[in-house]
Amino acid sequence: MLKNKTVVIGVSGGVAVYKALDVVSRLKKLGANVRVIMTKSATEFVTPLSFQSLSQNYVVYDMFEEPKTWDVEHISLAKAADVFLIAPATANVIGKMANGIADDMLTTTVMATKGKVLIAPAMNTNMYENPIVQRNISTLKELGYEFVEPESGRLACGDIGKGKLATPEDIVNQVVKLLTKEKDLSGKSIIVTAGPTMESIDPVRYITNRSSGKMGYSIASEAISRGADVTLISGPTNINPPQNLKKLIRIETAQEMYDAVINNMDENQVIIKSAAVADYKPKNYSNKKIKKTNDDLFIELDRNKDIAYEIGKVKNDKILVGFAAETNDLIENAKGKVKKKNFDFIVANDLTKEGAGFGVDTNIVKIVDKDGNITEYPKMKKEEVANVILDKVKLLLER
Repeated sequence: MLKNKTVVIGVSGGVAVYKALDVVSRLKKLGANVRVIMTKSATEFVTPLSFQSLSQNYVVYDMFEEPKTWDVEHISLAKAADVFLIAPATANVIGKMANGIADDMLTTTVMATKGKVLIAPAMNTNMYENPIVQRNISTLKELGYEFVEPESGRLACGDIGKGKLATPEDIVNQVVKLLTKEKDLSGKSIIVTAGPTMESIDPVRYITNRSSGKMGYSIASEAISRGADVTLISGPTNINPPQNLKKLIRIETAQEMYDAVINNMDENQVIIKSAAVADYKPKNYSNKKIKKTNDDLFIELDRNKDIAYEIGKVKNDKILVGFAAETNDLIENAKGKVKKKNFDFIVANDLTKEGAGFGVDTNIVKIVDKDGNITEYPKMKKEEVANVILDKVKLLLER
């Protein structure tokens, strides 16, 4: 199944190291070429010889030992990896990766790889739930790193909670999924808009909205993993862009987003408008900070261009996907937007529902197409919602 595929496994120090031996064995039985890198602390739990026997490859653990080939070892391993798996991944290794620290062979190699990185954390529950660790995990996820969630149960220290390394079966299944993922959007060019826009009132203040950009960035990341050439047009966000974008265009205002989309339309087949664009902008911009007085302040607003509407008028045979974030009359509003803006389909979500909308990692959506068909979905991770959207895009491209 995995013939001609190379999996580099980074093993960091923890009681769960012994489970990584089973992971190596299972991957070898599936035909993968397995290379192992161990941290010094990992060798205190299991010897390199054990991994060497199972992988049938030399195990690297000392950054400064005499190289076994004339290649620069960490670079050659990084290039060889179709998937780079870190199992178990300690809080220490996760923190180093999230902050760009490369001070041993494992972290140095993972920094240099272009392959997909899969991380399987294992640690004490309190460590796993520590906000610093969770922040580091969120940072890596935003960068496109994949995770195998740890399990709950009795830990080696006697505590009960989340932090157990996932089962070798689950880890291997995730590796297989990554290695066999179909590049079904290869050769397709997609624009994704993401995040909010900002309309300045004065040098200090501006009008914006609560969009985090997570949905759009998830769509861009998943489209890349499925082989698409992606142009991401992004308003201001705190998210690191996915790797291997064809083009990243950063904007602030609705006008800048409009110009970016129009200027890139011709070279793209699909436009996914997931950005939350400000409908209005201040009529008059003050180049000096507006000072507080005893009177109320009135700001006159002008309408911004409706970007989706303008694109819909000239899209021809391009596929146009919209979003509708509503607090009431969800389906009625979504159907109206599909018709008015010439969408092929619209992704609608009710902001009043827990787990949907801005700033969270999940979404609850209904998809309404131009024929009036409505498909409802349960609460899903935004990456899963992204693939639902891309599946519908793929069907439209095939037609």
